[in-house]
Amino acid sequence: MPTRHRFARRRRRQRSWVARIAVPVAIPVALAVVVGAAVAVTDRINENASNTALNCASPAAFAVPATTETDTQAPATSGTDSTATATATDTGTPGASTQAPASDGTDGSTVTATATATGTPGASAQASATDGTGSTATATATATATATATATAAPGTSTQAPATDGTPSTASATPCPSATAAATLASAVNPEAGRPGLAEANPVDPAGNAIDLNQSSAEAANSLNCTLTVPANPLSARGLATPWQLGDGCSEANPSEEAFVESTILAPNGQLQVYDPLVITQGTTPVVAPTTPVIPRGSRVIINVGFNGNNLVLEGRGAFQGGCIDAFGDSILSQTAACNAAAFYAAANFQIARGRLRVPRLGTDTNGHACETTESFSLIDQDQSDNVISTYLLDGNGQTAQDTAANKNAMGGATVIANGSDNGLLAHFVDQALGCTPFMAADTTSPNGADASQALNVLSALVNQRGTKALLPVNDPQLLVAGQFSIGKTNTYRMLNDQPLLGFNTNKDQNATAYCQKMVNIQPAKIQGDMAKELNFTSPVPAVGNTLATFMGARLSASFTNLNCQNFGLANPVTVTVDGNGIATAVTYNTAQQTASTSGGTPASGTGGKGRGWGYNKKVPVGRHGHRENGAGM
Repeated sequence: MPTRHRFARRRRRQRSWVARIAVPVAIPVALAVVVGAAVAVTDRINENASNTALNCASPAAFAVPATTETDTQAPATSGTDSTATATATDTGTPGASTQAPASDGTDGSTVTATATATGTPGASAQASATDGTGSTATATATATATATATATAAPGTSTQAPATDGTPSTASATPCPSATAAATLASAVNPEAGRPGLAEANPVDPAGNAIDLNQSSAEAANSLNCTLTVPANPLSARGLATPWQLGDGCSEANPSEEAFVESTILAPNGQLQVYDPLVITQGTTPVVAPTTPVIPRGSRVIINVGFNGNNLVLEGRGAFQGGCIDAFGDSILSQTAACNAAAFYAAANFQIARGRLRVPRLGTDTNGHACETTESFSLIDQDQSDNVISTYLLDGNGQTAQDTAANKNAMGGATVIANGSDNGLLAHFVDQALGCTPFMAADTTSPNGADASQALNVLSALVNQRGTKALLPVNDPQLLVAGQFSIGKTNTYRMLNDQPLLGFNTNKDQNATAYCQKMVNIQPAKIQGDMAKELNFTSPVPAVGNTLATFMGARLSASFTNLNCQNFGLANPVTVTVDGNGIATAVTYNTAQQTASTSGGTPASGTGGKGRGWGYNKKVPVGRHGHRENGAGM
């Protein structure tokens, strides 16, 4: 019988093992909790602001609560034909602006402004007062009859008040924000207010535009936004074999709307396998039922999603069951959702440290250089490390099947469809052209019986990338929030790719600047040196470049534009020659080293409600329809 000492030793070993797992998992969880607290406060503020706009000059007056302010109200009542006056005074401390903004100098003095609106419902007036030191307060009133709002404010405060006149028939005359104040409120989105999770019913794109979840097929073809329904228990063998459904008017038969799913499975003994769950168009059935994978007990599964359109929103109970993440707050990660990523990478890192999981070395290419990873500056583009390697078979009826040799023989003449992917570019094109071997695992859904995956590329970069490592930057167009740089959203996708997180005090401009500078100083010389080998290799997207070499040059040129590197005093290092169809036929490079500046600032100035925001989905001369956030098609 074990002694108490043996039991104690066993408990200590158990605690040690748990700690090794818990610490890496706890870091992203803690991040989510901290950011979640911030968004909870922000959501409340936004809710209050929305309620204010809805209830002003309505039968139910609404007073905006403030966190640190002292609010006072002057009640009054108004009949249908009577005149009402309301005055509100706020002498709170700086920091919370609820209606009309008030600014002041540095002395903290208070000033008063009164505005009166008289006439038909909706009449509005605004007044400002400025004291001798530059302190200003602004009041706006909108009413059914007459309303007066007075704001007496220390720096940064404003107020509102209900009005009634004392007769039995009452109506509200709550001061409303002016059109200018409302526009300012709408545009002042906090890019750090959110948490990693699912956008669910209210998704917005990286520019802040609402995504319609009730589209016709014609509307979907125009927006290139789609939904993807996650099957129940997606991490289980049965769940992996259940097709995901592309919806909201989208079709797998449209190359610009195709979605792809890829899973990587890590067994407790360090063995890996890849399995590609099938995506079907909602309302259709698979041509051939998917095979069911064999998953050893205790395995960890990660699911990565890729998309050839603009923004893909996950739906269904399975998205919650699988621990899926498609957004930071409501801001969609465009094309690149993932499920169970943090738990998978925690287990993988643990097994790598223990020697159970062995990641192969990169080797050397035929030009004598180290083979590349998805975190090599010589390979990255404007939205590095995104999308998957999965391929499917598509028949003439718009139905799909897994891309196995047996299915290809059975379907006869089916088209192979693929995801525009940095991961696929490396594994299926660049590595092969330069004599490198990608990190692969057994894959029963691949025609070759083995393939790479996004997760395998992440692990390869983690173990093998030497020298300057390319990590996701804040100016990645998919990682903007309302067109602004966001550390929180950048960290969300970094977490999904097992990359170190940015500190919340990171200088965003410097992060964007450094990424651009390293890209233009490292990549041109490398791909120029590879040109001789890549000129004779097939282009991933023939509509972009007629060879792999011209494709790579067009891709770098488009990435420079879409990352807005020109805003940081840099020059595009690529000159692209195109034919009459806009296809790159020749490229030349300027390999001179450049020095960037941060004078370009953040992208906020580009989000004035026109277009899709700063750099996001910006059209470039060459590109594949549907994948416009990278004009080169990757």
